Amino acid sequence: QVQLVESGGGLVQAGGSLRLSCVASGDIFSMNAMGWYRQAPRKQRELVATITARVGITNYADSVKGRFTISRDNAKNTVYLQMNSPEPEETAVYYCNARKNGLKRYDYWGQGTQVTVSS
Repeated sequence: QVQLVESGGGLVQAGGSLRLSCVASGDIFSMNAMGWYRQAPRKQRELVATITARVGITNYADSVKGRFTISRDNAKNTVYLQMNSPEPEETAVYYCNARKNGLKRYDYWGQGTQVTVSS
């Protein structure tokens, strides 16, 4: 089991900056990757960025490349999402994810943090 707690959401102006944090606890050493997803009203949850647990390989949705940065601090069991120049259409609940791959994939989710981007 893995527990994830997000923080850092809030109101930000378009073109501003915001940093989200996700603190993980539990069986985190068995996780293969962590990431951020978001879900806007009446839309499906979508990938924002992921980072592998050991090597730190990152992957981004095309829409956020060059603006958002995912990083991790293993000593603090924390994953961050630095959001630069967010856009109003990126208003959503942002969720932290931890994934364990194998014969069966396990996904763990945080409770989400609301990000509202004003124009």
